Order: sequence, then C-alpha cells, then structure tokens
Amino acid sequence: MRDLKDILHHCDHTLLAVDATFEDIKTTLDDAVRYGTASACIPSRFVKEAKAYVGDKLAVCTVIGFPSGYSTTETKVFETQDAVKNGADEIDMVIAVGDLKAENYDKVEAEIRAVKAACRGKILKVIIETCLLTDAEKIKMCEIVTSAGADYIKTSTGFSKGGATFDDVALFAAHVGKNVKIKAAGGIASLEDADRFLDLGADRLGTSRLVKIAKERGL
Repeated sequence: MRDLKDILHHCDHTLLAVDATFEDIKTTLDDAVRYGTASACIPSRFVKEAKAYVGDKLAVCTVIGFPSGYSTTETKVFETQDAVKNGADEIDMVIAVGDLKAENYDKVEAEIRAVKAACRGKILKVIIETCLLTDAEKIKMCEIVTSAGADYIKTSTGFSKGGATFDDVALFAAHVGKNVKIKAAGGIASLEDADRFLDLGADRLGTSRLVKIAKERGL
C-alpha cells in the first residue's frame, strides 16, 4: 500500500458544508498546506479570501453548478469566470443530469466546452453523479468529457444518493480518453479504499477524512 503522504498528495481536501465559515475554511486550507494535498476544494464565495490567504502555497479548487447541476449554462459560465477572476486554480462542475437522461448529448458537451473555455486554462473536472446513472450513461459521459476537452471526469458531488465506487472508477479507466484523468469523490473513508481507487486509475480523491486520519496518527 502507498505511504499516507503519497495518498494525501492525490487528495482534494474538501469542505463544502452549507454552514462553513471562513474560519472553518482557513482550517481546511492550513491542513491542506500542512499535508501537501493536491488542492483544497471549497465553496466559491470563499475563493478570493482563500487565495489571498494561501497565495501560491496551495491550489484552490471550487465547485460550479453545485450540487444539482441544473442551473443554466450561462450561469455556470458566469460562476466559472467569477471563480477564476477571484483566483480559483481548479473548477469542478456538475453536469445537467436531466440533459444526459434525455439523450441531449450535444447540449451536455457544449456546456462542458463553454465552462472549459471560461476556465482560461485552469483545470476542469466534470462531475457526472454516477449514483444516478446507468453504466451505459457513464460510458457515454466518458466519451463526452473526452470530446469536450475537460481535464478530469469525477464520480460524485457527495451530496446525492451515493459516492465513488470501485466499479465506477474501473469503468472510467476502461472508457475515458488518454488525456482525461479520473477523480473519485464521495464516501472515501479509509486509506485502504483510497489506495485501491488509485490502483484502479484515479488520479485525484475528493475527501476530508484522510487528513483527519493523518491528524489522528500525529503526522
């Protein structure tokens, strides 16, 4: 199994609680810097303060169209532009699952392309909410995300009926394009599970619990 520090380097240390204050966010940022996580993923309203707080010590990630994904493309584009202007280094957007279910594939892809353009070169991760999809829909989203030029496909918001599963990450790895990486998020609670997700092909892990484990171990 990988060393805990190596696993933490793949983590987007996450705090997206509705009642989070900036003091809570600062604790998350401090922990992310201390443990060398890939980023801290926080609500967009805190991005400007967060980036001023951490500077270049840490990538700041935020969420767009979160958690439902059903805001308009124009709204998601504006959210993205605002987040990037405020200093966001990475964007995690939620697709409109209803459009996918209705087989409006061109619309889904066009929205991802529009948000990617608004990222102005920053990393874009596309959340497809796997717990709501069939395997065929997941495979279709691998194709769409690849075609749209996004950087990552991401399993889950963590706010729906389920989170990341080993089967979904393996499915992604088998069907996503070579230039698209995988983020597993939602319900990752142990180092063993985190290590297995990485073995299956995930490059990022969206979680807050692994830093807690590190703290409990006195690291």
